Amino acid sequence: MTGNSNNGNAQPGLFESGGNMSRKDPVIKSATMFCDGASSGNPGKSGIGVFISFDSTGSPDESRTYRLSEFIGVATNNVAEYSALIRGLEKARSLGVKTIDIYLDSELLVKQMNGIYKVKNKNLFNLWIRAKELSRDFDSCRITHVRREMNTEADSLARQAVKKGR
Repeated sequence: MTGNSNNGNAQPGLFESGGNMSRKDPVIKSATMFCDGASSGNPGKSGIGVFISFDSTGSPDESRTYRLSEFIGVATNNVAEYSALIRGLEKARSLGVKTIDIYLDSELLVKQMNGIYKVKNKNLFNLWIRAKELSRDFDSCRITHVRREMNTEADSLARQAVKKGR
């Protein structure tokens, strides 16, 4: 497996258009990320889905993508949502992304991350702290709520992950 060390839960190659990045590959400066968590029961068997589209420089009109579908065990839906965000931020950071736009269909998570709601649930607090720390590693990190219909790729990946755990 190239590009991942998560026990076969992500795509075989890091990018759809060609495996690991090398010195000859374009520099990734910005990305768009969609993430979602799913739970069969609340709590229940849970999975995460992350879809990232990278805007690269170095060749005209080049864009690469990364997909992650991972079973995370028994968790609440909100824990799964935060887990998806954290895994996506970690991946984008590891690839040197400087600017990232993130879209989630969890209004609670988006409002907590944007400081509109306080995190009152003790089970979410450490995940919120980790996500905030990671978001500060980017020159720009914008987190936006979207309707579920606009997050179908990440939703599908999260649901596939839940099925892996059955």
